[in-house]
Amino acid sequence: MVSVVRIAHTGAPEVMTIEQVSAREPGPGEVWLEQEAIGVNFLDVSQRKGAVPLPLPSGLGLEGAGRVAAIGAGVSNVKVGDRVAYATGPIGAYASARLFPADRLVPIPDALTAEEAAAVLFKGITAQYLLKTTYPVGPGTTLVLYGVAGGLGQIMATWAKHLGAFVIGIVSRAESVETAKALGCDAVLVFNAQTLAADVAEITHGKKADVVYDPIGRVSFEASLDCLRPRGLMVSFGASSGAPTAVEVATLNAKGSLFLTRPSLAAHTTDIAEYRQRAEDVLAAVEAGIIKPGIWGRYALADVAKAHADLEGGQSRGAIVLKP
Repeated sequence: MVSVVRIAHTGAPEVMTIEQVSAREPGPGEVWLEQEAIGVNFLDVSQRKGAVPLPLPSGLGLEGAGRVAAIGAGVSNVKVGDRVAYATGPIGAYASARLFPADRLVPIPDALTAEEAAAVLFKGITAQYLLKTTYPVGPGTTLVLYGVAGGLGQIMATWAKHLGAFVIGIVSRAESVETAKALGCDAVLVFNAQTLAADVAEITHGKKADVVYDPIGRVSFEASLDCLRPRGLMVSFGASSGAPTAVEVATLNAKGSLFLTRPSLAAHTTDIAEYRQRAEDVLAAVEAGIIKPGIWGRYALADVAKAHADLEGGQSRGAIVLKP
């Protein structure tokens, strides 16, 4: 039997239940994957709460790693016994085993464990498209990055520094400052919406930032806009504090002809070739030591509610993985 996390309705972590279902034979283009580790991401929390709608009832989870146990007709890119990982859909990673499309699996390098692959791939691909596609970060780029002490922030900070950027890290509490400095941030600020823009201006000698990466949303949005130089780019890619209020187009003009984007992982990974290229770039960066899959917490699949509560409550200081 297979353990699967399901939700019948949205709400607190306790809405997640574990069901026992039978194993299934893979169909054409599918594999049966015995999972060894499952990545937990804030998008999972948003879907569970209903902030990001899902057809219900539903499974949860978009990232996992394990071994191929069976393959369906027409599968040629993997074989039984291969160590593989995935990020993005189809949803349903919170399970001890599952069916999965073979063409969205990527091989795990020998140097990585399944836990490390499940901890880094989803966040790594997010970092990759934000730093290399949404805004091409390079030498001379000045960026503001929120949540730098968290799982995604740690990856983005170290990768941005490798690319040559000047990184201003934003943390939510004073005890995270040293963590952010250890990641290589050139400056670290504890978030204060009233003083943030002035602090960024002082750090940059009045030039302000080329790009702001803001996954916080409502409480930080206005301050983030004010951190940008003329024609700078505001990247709003999350809403942990709630969705930002609507933006008047004239506001972007008044603040210096600013650019605003709301990117998604799905829009950058729907094409299989693009998805694989981004995944390979992430895994290559891990192998080169550019980014590290820092695992903060390991939870049994049965303790998924505790994992969500800790992530949602701001307790985590790195990636969380579930162990089937």
